Amino acid sequence: MDRTLGVLRPVFIFGRYDRIAMSRPTVVAVCGSLRNESHTRKGLQHALDAAAATGGETELLDLRAWDLPVYDADASEAGDADAFTARVREADAVLLGTPVYHGSYATPLKNALDYCGFDEFENKTVGLLAVAGGSFPITALEHLRSVCRALNAWVLPHQAAIPRASDAIEGDATDWRFVDEGAADRVSVLGERAVEYATIEPDPPCMQSTENVGAED
Repeated sequence: MDRTLGVLRPVFIFGRYDRIAMSRPTVVAVCGSLRNESHTRKGLQHALDAAAATGGETELLDLRAWDLPVYDADASEAGDADAFTARVREADAVLLGTPVYHGSYATPLKNALDYCGFDEFENKTVGLLAVAGGSFPITALEHLRSVCRALNAWVLPHQAAIPRASDAIEGDATDWRFVDEGAADRVSVLGERAVEYATIEPDPPCMQSTENVGAED
């Protein structure tokens, strides 16, 4: 199948609507690392490049550029919260990328997600990327998948991990490349799938989301 959107003509293939052939799905990526030389940011950009090549409109939401104070339920519109949540809400698909900190995902991403809710994620296609200095980034992906299911997002079955990131990617923030072809392929497929499944038909609400009534605290 030709990946250029002008000739992409799915007929309810993979469960997505055929309207994907008539518009360019929007894919945004949220980077959970604040480091200038973040491998997570590089990985997300690689995924977005693949999404753009597949026919998507893409944007990197770099949390360094957003004023999102530590979430306080009494100040849920603080800083850039309204603008940030609007970008997420308006996207057809969202990629969430995180470095692995102590076996889970990073605080900046957790804080950004706390500003979001069902309005931003319900029935949204979500792709997951985890980046680790070691060789076991899977638990962070599992934790993010649970969060997304609690918001009734549709999480892509394919998820991407970049273990031993300093060996997988070389170069600085402005001039870098993958040297691990397997990791590069996994991340590219994540971006492609985000476009291909951007308008998948919603499933019935999952149990995790129906029980997610909020702590009111």
